[in-house]
Amino acid sequence: MQKLNLPTYEFRFRNHQGKEQIFDVIRKKFVALTPEEWVRQNLISFLIHHQKYSPGLIAVEMPVKVNGLNQRADIVVYNRKGMPSMIVECKAPAVAITKSVFDQAARYNMKLQVDYMMVTNGLQHFCAQLTDDKGAYQMLQEIPTAELVIGS
Repeated sequence: MQKLNLPTYEFRFRNHQGKEQIFDVIRKKFVALTPEEWVRQNLISFLIHHQKYSPGLIAVEMPVKVNGLNQRADIVVYNRKGMPSMIVECKAPAVAITKSVFDQAARYNMKLQVDYMMVTNGLQHFCAQLTDDKGAYQMLQEIPTAELVIGS
């Protein structure tokens, strides 16, 4: 898999019925190793090991109903009160991060009402803090630490 703009981590891999899989520490199972999944697993490791997020407060492929359609948010981080606090939308490294990718996370936020949104393709990471209930946001220079997102 491609080297990403994240630290290097150790992962568990296996080949199952001719398909490469990676172990997801959040879902506690092996999943298909796709370019998007590679980004998601690296970002999860970054959040846990560098930004000090608790694995127990992270959900992967969280079902979200948007405009009557069933969608899945790639990563949702919850605060210590059990409320969603950050949405992360992961794309494969070959997928450009455009306004439409950020809009996808914003659509999930219509339901989840988080304080932070992030989009990444593993090479570029864009984070924003929502500043009001009308969808206004301020771009952040760095991926926020757990202390900011989930509280202490």
